[in-house]
Amino acid sequence: MRDLYKNPVFYYVLAAILIGIWPLLVLTVYLPGAREGLEADKDARTDVVVAITEILKLDPERLSLGDPNDSRLGKFSYLEAIRRSANLCGIPSGNYPFTTGGIITSQGKQTQTARLSLKDVGITQVARFLTHIQSNWVNLTCEKASLKKKEGMPDQWDVDLDFKYSY
Repeated sequence: MRDLYKNPVFYYVLAAILIGIWPLLVLTVYLPGAREGLEADKDARTDVVVAITEILKLDPERLSLGDPNDSRLGKFSYLEAIRRSANLCGIPSGNYPFTTGGIITSQGKQTQTARLSLKDVGITQVARFLTHIQSNWVNLTCEKASLKKKEGMPDQWDVDLDFKYSY
């Protein structure tokens, strides 16, 4: 038996067998599995389209982005933007301390950063807050978000958000 492993003909035959098995595996196992996966993805896509349509029926404002030059919103300030969004989402004023950086001019473009901490909020409040603030201020981006779940609470989170606004 040991002589079989030393014989190079054994490896040539083994390689030919493996090369012959590969197309059979592709045709009988992998290709049908890929087709089933494609059909499952198509079904999931239709379910997602239905869900998106329902969401847009309930909240059509999600399609309209805020105009950075909209006079009803006024000139951008983190204080006003955060206050409006937090009030809309039911976040008490003591639960969102924030700090802002100075306005930095680089290559003719001005930017300002802010760090916001949302305390004792639900995950839906956080999602709604981010949706509202970023849809009303299109030049505002959330650079970083970190969530910390409160121990023993079913839906209580502390969230730290880093924002950047381009003027």
